[in-house]
Amino acid sequence: MYLNPGNAGFQSILKGTYVDKSKLIAYINHTLGTKEKLTCVSRPRRFGKSFAAQMLSAYYDRSCDSYQLFQHLKIARESSFRKHLNQHNVLYLDITWFISNSRMIKDTVKILQKEVLAELKVIYPNYVSTDEESLPMALASINAGTGEAFIVIIDEWDALFRESKEDLVLQEEYVQLLRGLFRSSLTDKMIEAAYMTGILPIKKYGNQSALSDFYEFTMVDPIPLEEYAGFTEEEARELCRHSSLDYTELQRWYDGYVLGNHLHIYSPKSVLDAVKRNRFGSYWTQTETYESLKSYINMNFDGLKDAVIAMLGGARCKINTRKFQNDMTSVKSKDDVMTLLVHLGYLAFDASENEVFIPNQEVADEFKNAVEDGGWEEIAAALEESERLLDVTISGDCKVVAELIDEVHMASTSVLAYNDENALSCVITIAYYSARKDYVLIREMPAGKGFADIVFLPRKHTNKPALIVELKWDQSAAGAIQQIKERRYDGVLDQYEGKLLLVGINYDKKTKKHTCSIETIRKTKRN
Repeated sequence: MYLNPGNAGFQSILKGTYVDKSKLIAYINHTLGTKEKLTCVSRPRRFGKSFAAQMLSAYYDRSCDSYQLFQHLKIARESSFRKHLNQHNVLYLDITWFISNSRMIKDTVKILQKEVLAELKVIYPNYVSTDEESLPMALASINAGTGEAFIVIIDEWDALFRESKEDLVLQEEYVQLLRGLFRSSLTDKMIEAAYMTGILPIKKYGNQSALSDFYEFTMVDPIPLEEYAGFTEEEARELCRHSSLDYTELQRWYDGYVLGNHLHIYSPKSVLDAVKRNRFGSYWTQTETYESLKSYINMNFDGLKDAVIAMLGGARCKINTRKFQNDMTSVKSKDDVMTLLVHLGYLAFDASENEVFIPNQEVADEFKNAVEDGGWEEIAAALEESERLLDVTISGDCKVVAELIDEVHMASTSVLAYNDENALSCVITIAYYSARKDYVLIREMPAGKGFADIVFLPRKHTNKPALIVELKWDQSAAGAIQQIKERRYDGVLDQYEGKLLLVGINYDKKTKKHTCSIETIRKTKRN
């Protein structure tokens, strides 16, 4: 069950829709027996962690013949392919399995060692004594007597930290087991490599990591394994080609995680379900209640609510990820919450700018659900009114448009600094939240002789008009319309044909009121 469990798991994966991630094996082969042999990969739930663990187990497991499973995959073209194929002892530990099969979660570590030791005592009766209770001691004895070493694969390594957040005694017992395996004087002899998967990075104690010898690859720092964190743009596009789904719409729903050198990553769960069902929906977020997201964004840290509102409005927020202690209980600041949400997949992280943002429509809708049911009544009401705002904008009712934007401003003014056109842009984007299903919203879009504040590009499935929105602060809405014309902002829509709305919105600081001006023109394609 645990030592050399065979390749049945990976066989079943290959029978479904499989995206080839087998070149990860080449990376692990390169680390075998070196000081880089301890690898910990953390990424959000349903991002393919267990698939990778079962693939590695099937490849290394000496008890089976997996050549036919891998012969047509990318790893078969690598020079190290045959050298390590089915040549190693694999110890495969799924921590969620041991949690599920323990009568009480506090007994998980004891049950884990008891179960694995029972198997080792049968396979190595001459080297593991019947009264042995320590898994690291047993592996060390086997190595001393036979010279055999092990590749240890631990799936969902952090499940105990997530499911037993307050049991520090259990956590310390678990950490001591991991230290015995991977941070002892005998590790180099008995462990050829380790591969751990989880949602959270390895927990820190003070300034020291519990397992500092591991090389970690996270949603914050994934290089050079970023392409294995999810589906790449090309992989998502290829899956789309085999369905009737529109790739542009697939991007809107699931694109947005930008890792490493600007590599776009998609949630595997979402893309595969969309292709299977032939329609878009919130598939990844349905695998866990939004209550967890709601509990984090409702934490009473200065600036957190401002940041959530700004990100709902399409903005990015600066973040310091280095203080996060890599668990769900030592959350002490806005930055801690946002860093945790990056690891959980609710926020995307741009390492080049140290900024976080809501990655796509699927996750944005989850934030909207959390806000609506989390004591943010004013913002929730503004989001619900956004569909009406789009309707009255298209109908040209300037007075009602201004009134509805006033309401959104009032809903956010207590927590959102409202003192320049950037803040106004954020509020406008929140006000038009529901427009995202029919439009691509682009802020600060290069156009003509400058930058259009917000351009609403109609999606393929809608017959609604395009919009160019220009924002002013203590000036006039009519002046905003004039600027759109003088600077030829409509040039950005050279390939668009149909009705185009020019929308000018001004905020008067003294009256604390908005005014709106709307003008309709006909746009023809430019050759």
